[in-house]
Amino acid sequence: MKMTQKRPIEILSPSEVRQLIAQCSTRAPTGLRDAALIAVLYRGGLRLAEALALYLRDLNSERGTVRIHNGKGHKPRTVGLDTTAFGLIERWRCEKDKLGLDPRSVPLFCTLRGSPMAQTGVRDMLKRRASKAGIVKRVHPHGLRHTHAMELIADEHVPLNALQKQLGHASLATTSVYVDHLGAKDVIAIGRERPNW
Repeated sequence: MKMTQKRPIEILSPSEVRQLIAQCSTRAPTGLRDAALIAVLYRGGLRLAEALALYLRDLNSERGTVRIHNGKGHKPRTVGLDTTAFGLIERWRCEKDKLGLDPRSVPLFCTLRGSPMAQTGVRDMLKRRASKAGIVKRVHPHGLRHTHAMELIADEHVPLNALQKQLGHASLATTSVYVDHLGAKDVIAIGRERPNW
């Protein structure tokens, strides 16, 4: 049996994510949709299947939350999402209204005819937009999830058990994989930034 080797994880910088979103037209409906989808994957840390299963009723902009009803292992969870991401979602929602797509029966992220989006189409879209943005790293939906996790661990020092709940991991061991990707600089910064005692 041939074993396939996993590709190394390539974390995007915040500026690379901004470049990726900047490739999404603010005038074209697909651009508005793609920008909102990228924001949900990146800022919410959702799996692609979770994002594509969302309906408008699953979002609460006042509370800043997204409800995932059927995460991996069929476990529901609620995650937080920032106002910038909600702003991109709102622009897409307004465009969906203009297209006459019923928010009760059509997923949040759909084709312009209201059909569910294919995961392969999203992967292709990210590759195209990354190429146009001049990003040489491999850009894919799960990579945005990894980027989300690494920012929370390395930059924002979120505890591992909180990150586990955010990502919807059943086991803390799965979440701890992200810690293995911390560089020496990140580990030193975590120790140095601890409050004095």
